[in-house]
Order: sequence, then C-alpha cells, then structure tokens
Amino acid sequence: MQNFSRFRLSLLAGSTLLALAATPALAQQQAADPATQTAAPDDDQTGLTDIVVTAQRRETNLQETPISISVLSTEALQDRHVQSLFNLADGTVPSLRVATFEARQSALTIGIRGIVPYDQNQTARDAGVGVYIDGVALGKTQGLNAALFDIERIEVLKGPQGTLFGRNTEGGALSLVTRAPTGEFGARMTAGLGNYGSRNAEAHIDLPAFANIALKFDGVYQHQDPTVKDPLEGSTGWNYYDRKGGRAAARWTPFDGLTADFSYDYAKDENTPQYSQLINYNPKGYAVGSYTPASGTIGTTLYLPGTTTACGGTIAAGSTKPVCVAPRAPLVGVHPDRQTVADVGVPQQPSVDITHGFTSNLKYKVSPNIELRSITAWRGVSTDQWDNSGGPERSTYAPNANFSRYSLSFLDQHQFSQEFQAVGSFDQFDFVLGAYYYTEHATEYAATPLSNLWNADGTAYTIRSPIVSGTVTSANSGYQPYNASCVNTLAATVPQFANSCQFITRASKAWDHNYSAFGNLTFSPEGTGLHFTAGGRFTKDKRHGNLYVVNNVVQGFSFENSVNRFDPMFNIAYDATPDMHFYAKYSTGFRAGGANDRSQSFNAFGPESVKSYEIGAKMDFLDHRARLNLAGYIMNRSNTQFDFDLFDTSATSPTNGSHIEQTQNAGDTKIRGIEADLTLKPTRELTLTGSYAYTYWKAPSAVNPLTGGLPQQLYIVYTPTNAASGAIDYVLPVPVAGGANLRIHLDANYASSQYSFQLEPTKTDPSFVVNGRIALADIEMKNGSTVTLSIWSRNLLDHTYIYRRSDANSSPVLNYGANGALVSTNYGGILGDYANFNPPRTFGGEVSVKF
Repeated sequence: MQNFSRFRLSLLAGSTLLALAATPALAQQQAADPATQTAAPDDDQTGLTDIVVTAQRRETNLQETPISISVLSTEALQDRHVQSLFNLADGTVPSLRVATFEARQSALTIGIRGIVPYDQNQTARDAGVGVYIDGVALGKTQGLNAALFDIERIEVLKGPQGTLFGRNTEGGALSLVTRAPTGEFGARMTAGLGNYGSRNAEAHIDLPAFANIALKFDGVYQHQDPTVKDPLEGSTGWNYYDRKGGRAAARWTPFDGLTADFSYDYAKDENTPQYSQLINYNPKGYAVGSYTPASGTIGTTLYLPGTTTACGGTIAAGSTKPVCVAPRAPLVGVHPDRQTVADVGVPQQPSVDITHGFTSNLKYKVSPNIELRSITAWRGVSTDQWDNSGGPERSTYAPNANFSRYSLSFLDQHQFSQEFQAVGSFDQFDFVLGAYYYTEHATEYAATPLSNLWNADGTAYTIRSPIVSGTVTSANSGYQPYNASCVNTLAATVPQFANSCQFITRASKAWDHNYSAFGNLTFSPEGTGLHFTAGGRFTKDKRHGNLYVVNNVVQGFSFENSVNRFDPMFNIAYDATPDMHFYAKYSTGFRAGGANDRSQSFNAFGPESVKSYEIGAKMDFLDHRARLNLAGYIMNRSNTQFDFDLFDTSATSPTNGSHIEQTQNAGDTKIRGIEADLTLKPTRELTLTGSYAYTYWKAPSAVNPLTGGLPQQLYIVYTPTNAASGAIDYVLPVPVAGGANLRIHLDANYASSQYSFQLEPTKTDPSFVVNGRIALADIEMKNGSTVTLSIWSRNLLDHTYIYRRSDANSSPVLNYGANGALVSTNYGGILGDYANFNPPRTFGGEVSVKF
C-alpha cells in the first residue's frame, strides 16, 4: 500500500513515468468515428482527428478541455456490439464500472473512480454518478439497462462534476448524446441474428425539412434467450432479455438564431436476472449436521452428527458453542464453473421495465457571442420486478421447509426538471450561468415470498401455490392477487391493497425537490496560453417520505431532511504549445442524503461529499499521429454512506428470506488514482487505442448497527486496483465496383479482482474479456445506397469469471446473551459461497443498409 503523503509528492512524477512507458495495450479508446469529428490537421488525413465534447456545457475540443474525459463514438459502440449500458461492464472504459444491482438486469450499479454505490435501488436514495440523456438527469437507476437509441457518443466525465451538473455526480457523470434530426432524407436499417436465439433490428429515418421543421424517428428491438435454463416448465430462464422502444425527434428553426429540439421516447425492457449459483459447500470445514436424531424421527432441529446435541441450542455462559453445517439437499450441486441449467426449477417470469420521457431543448443566440438555453423534461420509469435468481443456492436445507426467495417489487417514479443556461464569450472571458429545478415522486411496494417447498429428505420439491386461503402471513407468503377467501389486514387502511392477497414486505413513497444556481467563468489573458476558471453551484435539496407498510403491518415511519450546499471549482490550464495542454483542478461534489426503506423504520442518513485534487496533461505529437492524455487525482470523501445488512438464510428460521438493511454515514474514505489514455495512428489504415486506470482506496471501519459487536472493515465495491483496455482498428479499402472498406476491430479489457459487497472481504475473479468485429462496410449499390455486412462476438474467448461473490452463507456471526443462549445469528445458516458469472460468449451477424 502506498503512503498517502508519498502519494501526494509522487503523483506528478508517476504521471511523467506513465507518459514515457505507456503502451497501446494500456490505453483507452477515446473515439474513432470520423463522422463525428473534424478534419485531420494534415492534408492526407493520416493523423488523428479532433473530438468535440460538451462536458463544459459548450462545444469544445477534447484535447483543450481541462478535465479527464473518455468518449465512445457511434463506431466504437458498434465495434463492441454495445446494445445497452450493461455491455460496458466488461471494462471498455477502465475508470467506469458497471454491474447489476444484486443479480437483476433491471437496475444497474454505475461507478467512476471508486465512487460506487451499493444499494441505491430504492425510493429515497441516489447514485454517486449521474446519468444524463441529452442533458437531462435520470433520477433512478431502474430502467438504465433499456436498449440504447441512436447514440452519437457517450462522454464519461471523471471526477466530481458538482459545479455544472450538480448533486449525485461526486464520482463523475455519464452523458449520452443522441443524433439530432438532419433535415435531409436518410434512412439506416440494421437486422441481425446470433446464438442463444438473439436477434436485433434498428431503423433510423430522417425526413426532409418542411416549414423549417425536421423530423427523425428511431425504432430498436433486441432479444436474447436465457443463457441458463430453468427446469420448471413454463418459467423463463436466467439472463434473458427482450427490449423494444421508439423515439421521435423534431428540430424547429423558425428563424436564424433559434433552434428548438423536441423529443419523446418510450422503451420496454423485459428481462430476467443473472443466475446465482453455489460455487462451494461448507468452505470453513464445520461438521455436517443431521436432521434425524437417535429416535429416527425427522424434524427441523439440526443435530451434531451421531448425537442428539442440537446445534444452536442453549448452553451455559462461557461454554464452547457447538457449530455444525446443514446438510446439502441431494438435488443441489456445487458448481465452481458457469452453469447452463439450474439444479432446481423455480417460478420466474420476466421483469418489465418501462421508461418514457419528453424533452424540450431551446437555444437562442442573442448575439454572435451569447446563447440562451432552456432544457425542460418530464420523465418516468416503472418496474414490475420478478426476481428468483438463487433457487436453493442461497439458503440452507431443512426437511419440508420453504426455500427460494422470490423478490417482487413494483416501483413507479416520475420526475420534472427545468434548466436555464446562458453561455457566451466576451473579450478574454468565457462564461456559463444557469439555474436548475428538479422534482420527483417515487413509490414502491415489495414482497419476498418463498416459492418452493422441500420434501422430507430433499430429493424432491413442489411449487407453492401463490393463492392463499385465509389471512396472509409471513409463514404462508402469499404473493398474488386476491381470491374470494382472502383476508388482508391492509385492505381496510391502505386502499392501494384493497382486494389483495399479497404479503407486503414493505411499501414506501418519497418526494424530492432540488433548487440550484451555478456558474463558470474562464479568463484567458491574451498571449499567455493560460486559462483561469472559477465556478460554483449553490444547491438546496429537500426530501421527505413515508414507509407505510412493514411486514404486512401498517406503519407510520417518515423522514424529512434538507441540505444547503455550495460546491466550488477552480481550474488552471496552460497551453504550452498548440498540441500540449496541462491543467490543475480542485472541485467538490456531493451525494444527497435520504432514507433506507429496507431498514423497517425508514432510517434517515445525511449527504456524503467529496473534495478532489487533480492534475492532467493532454498531448498530441508525432505530427498528430499519437495522442497521450494523463490524469492523477486525490479524492477525500466525508460522511461516506455505507449499507449494513442482515439477511436470514436459515431454512428453519421464522424470518427466513428476510433482508434488513440500515444505512449510516460511517466515516471518511480516501481514494487516489492515475489514468493514462493513448491513441496511435501510425498509418492511414491502422489505429491503436487504449487506457489504464490505477485506483487505491481506504475505507473506514464501523460497527454493524444490526448485529453489534466489534467494528468491522468496510469495502468499496466494483473498484479494481488495476484496470486496462486496448483496441486495434484496421480499415482497408476493397477494390470492388463502387468501393467498400474492410474494417477489422479487436479489443481486450482487463480488471483485477475486486470486492462486490461492502461488508465482506471476499473478492471476485480478475476479468479479461475480448470482443471483435469484422465488417465489409459501405458497399455502394446502384441505387445510391450502401450496405454493410458484419460478424461480431462479445467475450470472444469465452472467458469465465465471477463478477459478484458472497461468502455471507459461509461465515456465520453468532451472538450470545449473558446466560450463554444464542441471541441472534447473522446469516442464520451455513451453506457456501454463491456467485454470479459474466455472460458467456455471444456472436452473430448483421446486415445494415443506409439510404
């Protein structure tokens, strides 16, 4: 581990060494789409082109923008066959980490530079990295895995963006920019087939402008069959998706200076979670117990083998506690490698995520140097979640016991935002001024029934009826709409659940209101090459909510919090030459506070904040055939939000399947890192690109408020110490009638092992994923259209690795009272580690036609 003070002193030296030692294998593709870049600086077009970004709320050259940014162009997304944001989980941008929340695809965990939330998948919680579509912030992580529409580029803004983008961007921002209408007729259509029954189709149509109005329509369809099969007839397997959506955009230019963009999008994503499988059994080597004592009667009490001494029974104070492991059901296997068929069938249907929104983006040039802007947006997301990811793999076995936690949830969120901006220049000054308002309302109710029932010896099982006769309780775990004999105590007091026979684990609702004013001012003294930027954002954030059902009982838990905050930013940039730029930056950001609706009391917590110190260099050399960008940073995070949980997996426990979670501001976190991006274009045909990211962090220790005991070390999830990505792109003209190009792309992405749970010291596997694509592109046809034929593969080498791993069921924490009696058991049984594997190799072919 590096010493912090030495790190401060050696940061600049380390960046210099990287500049000398960087290789194409340790580099990040910034962009490679000529259609979205300006002309190369040399006449023969063999040099690297300029890349335009909007990270500072104005169009600027990437190399002259004094912050760390990675850009993925349309071409880069096509080459990697990126259809949704989850496809970026392979490490395409090393500083950007993408993973599923739990095992489900319907919500994504997104982090940058070690700012990675654990569980923001709730009504009153936020992420630490903001996701934006055409400048509009998305309030919830649910629905983020929907199909991508016609994306022009994705900008990954690294480090706190609290000044121009606001709250919840303490790690950075992910900005998606769509293609605008052109006003000229054009059409692009793509159709493809692949393994696992995959198929995809896209249509993008631009219509000729009329009455100064240009229209554009996009349609997307994506499908993949399960990669892990469910043995239960009629149920859907795991890692399945079926996505479809459409988008309509209009650009109105009634007179010179005014541009009005309007768009509406709607997307539906049906999906099932990744499979959670058992990768070992009893790794601690405890004695395997028995449910059959000497009398021969099978019961639910676990005994030490060959005895009638119960494991977990009352003992005298100071005595040694007998510990044994529940036997593994005969149907449950141990699978250290990726499964293709589950051991036990469970009821599962696809979750359904629906996202929709309307955006109005107005720009008016008051003068050649000043532009006024307005961004108005209404957005919403609803998720109907059916997540049965583990079967018997995540709970212990007991005779005639219920098992397989079916995580059901319905969430509905609506948001409105309004932003005004004034962007301009005068003399030696550039400025951005703005005001912002955001409000949202989110509701959710959830249930976690157990869907299966073992027989007496674990050799068979039955599916439990979802229809309940009589009163719904946690024991019978009813989870479907009512029948005539149903009795529900919620119906009389909560109209939402009238005529319902559903056992509600929790139901909550929350409101959020955010007001802010911001500005950036850059002074560039003439003839010096220096640029001094100062910025700030004042934010008032108010949130309140209610947790009104807990375990099927009406409750009155509520919370309310507010914060007034100012986030400054200072940046000094120096243009040493037209091709060499250096900068030093100080900035802050924060993640809003909220409340945890899994806490059973809606426990509230405050905001966390980050102070960041960054230096960087952006350099073109070798006559614009080489580009090297470097950044080194130090981030100090205060009042870090950590989640403490208690998940009962004991088959004999009355609270089996219960998940209790509490969030608190546990302390300070230190994060340091170095990033290097390199692009080489030695010839007109060949481009080598890539990136490397080193991240060091130190998290605090804290006492688990749910279990007590001694302080335990906390961990930052999905943050590898070393991550790298590299790519080779080769374009060769093909001598056919009309002309065509042979395009060959190969990329490789690596990440070292990392933690996936904030309370567990267990690490995932290192990852190494190779993707490839070969295309015969732009074949000119007689009617003026062009055709592209391509074959692609994701995870070309079929590398298998664990991206999420838990040993919670392998290491119980036993707590005793003064009389020696067992008071509580954290993770009530012992089975083994369970894990989620990365998707297997997929491949296919596509045909694209452009008119």
